[in-house]
Amino acid sequence: MTHWMTLMALSLLASPDSSRFALRGVVLDPTRAAVAGAQVTAVPEGGGPAASAATGTRGEFNLALPPGRYTVTASAAGFQSASRTLSAVDSGAASLDFVLKVVPFAESVTVSAEGGYQVASISTATRTLTPLRDVPQSVTVVTRALVRDQLMLSMADVIRYVPGIGTHQGENNRDQVVIRGNNSSADFFLNGVRDDVQYYRDLYNLERVEALKGSNAMMFGRGGGGGVVNRVTKEAVFEPIQEATVQGGSFGHLRFTGDADRPLGDKVAFRLNGMYENSDSFRDAVGLERYGVNPTLTFAASSRTMIRLGYEHLHDTRVADRGIPSYQGTPADLDPSTFFGNPRDSHVRASVDLGSALVEHEAGQVLIRNRTLLGGYDRFYQNFVPGAVNPDKTQVALTSYNNATERQNVFNQTDVVWKVSTGGLGHTLLAGAEIGRQATDNFRSTGFFDDTATTIQVPYADPIIDTPVTFRQSATDADNHLRTHVGAAYVQDQVEVSSALQLVGGVRFDRFDLEYHNNRNGDTIGRVDDLVSPRAGIVFKPVTPVSVYGSYTVSYLPSSGDQFSSLTVITQQLEPEKFTNLELGAKWDARPDLSLTAAVYQLDRTNTRSTDPNDPTRIVQTGSQRTNGFELGINGRLAPRVSVAGGYAFQDATVTSATAAAREGAVVAQVPRHTFSLWTMGEVLPKVALGLGVIHRSDMFAAIDNTVTLPGYTRVDLAAYYVLGKTVRVQANVENLFDARYFVNADNNNNISPGYPRVLRVGLATTF
Repeated sequence: MTHWMTLMALSLLASPDSSRFALRGVVLDPTRAAVAGAQVTAVPEGGGPAASAATGTRGEFNLALPPGRYTVTASAAGFQSASRTLSAVDSGAASLDFVLKVVPFAESVTVSAEGGYQVASISTATRTLTPLRDVPQSVTVVTRALVRDQLMLSMADVIRYVPGIGTHQGENNRDQVVIRGNNSSADFFLNGVRDDVQYYRDLYNLERVEALKGSNAMMFGRGGGGGVVNRVTKEAVFEPIQEATVQGGSFGHLRFTGDADRPLGDKVAFRLNGMYENSDSFRDAVGLERYGVNPTLTFAASSRTMIRLGYEHLHDTRVADRGIPSYQGTPADLDPSTFFGNPRDSHVRASVDLGSALVEHEAGQVLIRNRTLLGGYDRFYQNFVPGAVNPDKTQVALTSYNNATERQNVFNQTDVVWKVSTGGLGHTLLAGAEIGRQATDNFRSTGFFDDTATTIQVPYADPIIDTPVTFRQSATDADNHLRTHVGAAYVQDQVEVSSALQLVGGVRFDRFDLEYHNNRNGDTIGRVDDLVSPRAGIVFKPVTPVSVYGSYTVSYLPSSGDQFSSLTVITQQLEPEKFTNLELGAKWDARPDLSLTAAVYQLDRTNTRSTDPNDPTRIVQTGSQRTNGFELGINGRLAPRVSVAGGYAFQDATVTSATAAAREGAVVAQVPRHTFSLWTMGEVLPKVALGLGVIHRSDMFAAIDNTVTLPGYTRVDLAAYYVLGKTVRVQANVENLFDARYFVNADNNNNISPGYPRVLRVGLATTF
């Protein structure tokens, strides 16, 4: 009898109770993105044991319930709980989808209440929604809460708190980054789609910024040698939002932003974000004016199909400012506000129009996603460039030029994601394709002072001039039209071997076809590159909150460069440069809302250009560069009312084999050995919060010849927040509290950007 009962018990345990009610569904945030790790609990009316389950990476859950009436509640950190009631019957089934509302900041004194500084999962790194600790790659996410707490204004502000990435001056007319020793003005993406034109991006319409470090063409295609920076925009959600902010401060700073969302029934939602800024600078006669508007529309065609449409117009004008020169190996000892040239004839203008469309459809276990981005870019800059200082420090060489660029981008991506189990293994399969077309026109003119000289000498102590300048093309100025076509296909498998072991493998094929037409002489040249980019990773989780990973990734940069501007009959023959990243790391979710990360890596750049030692008229591809590095990161909450973000990076970036620009052993420009940043903010009294930030950077070279050093520095920032009632937040931020003199970055040895002196900014934010 005992043996028979044991067999019966085992049989019952082994076989599901067919009389149970099967409840399944998904938990989503207001943007209809999955909420992983949410808790779903079914409580029977009249008492009895509750049933519960946690959502998976796609927000899905499953519960088996005895017959009865239940209250089902979905809850997650940073969201308001939602409840539904249902009646469970024998052998029945139902589906419940929950859309959780974000906890509004007015309900908490800490202004980072909307999820804080930590993000649990992202889609960009793998094109599938994956917890960050399961991504075999170093990723830093800067959230909207951190942007707001620091009153950030630009991508350069964001990068300050990303270990392993620095900002390049970019001639002070564009965003430009140095990621793990690799310099690029094109490794920018918008919602995972290439946005590579040289301009200043704004933050007014962003949900977060994701910095993915290490070459990874499997996800992003050509370029991205050191990594990429991806902006994730706000989208229309099914929840009313009405927010407005105004900022003012030192040096004539004035800025307004607005964010309004309206559900138009239960199928359509509309959102509008806008921005206007008019600000001066501590630099003489330097200022900017910019505005942007971004409407978005979300259409829930069904419970399985979502359509999102968006359009952004951004207009940015500012004075072009190339900074100050160097003298005897360090930045010149000028007043940091000193401007070189004629500020009235020095200006930057960018007009950007971006249209986007996203369609997502779930068909059983298959997710189909199609995203399109159309971009029209019109930019122009005209600037004065300081050069060498004479030996007695009385005169500085000055040149001038202007440049116009128009580009039209069209990119379309299709992803198919399928979750399936085979042979005891769980697979998240990805197959995708991308097509793109880019058309670019470049036109450059040289400045002739008094219509004759391309260079003049200006006084070292008083270099603002009013000398007439005529702009016309010299013998080498660009006048060209470029056309690129890109076709790509990729596959990837994320294999769950067990709860402790996961594997990631994939490969991408890109066909990059460039045609370059020189309008000056009628020449047309072209090149086609077939690029194969693999990716391999392993993730081991000894316990659920901890992961240890290793990865191998590859990217390529065609010989035309990241802006296609350098193709000639010589470079036409060159193979693409290759970037290979080997990385080991660890990630620990010390609390549900606090993550710690560490990574050590080796990134090799090979196939770079060098001069043939036996024939100086020939180019050979024997040059190479290596970056060895170590990164630490922290993001989230140290305690329920104390948030923290920052990290440390060590970088050793050197030329390992002589290139056309540098000797073997040269240190890569604008890559400091040590960088450190830490920001913490916490509530000290009811309705009062204080923030403290520290930024440190060691010495670095301005250019690859290693003759000019930008000294290291430490900067301290403060902030204070006060909540009035439930709808108004008053904020004050002090940057560079101790008024340290420092230099942020450079474009070369004689175009060096001084850092801001002490700055006060105040902000008022309200919901209504």
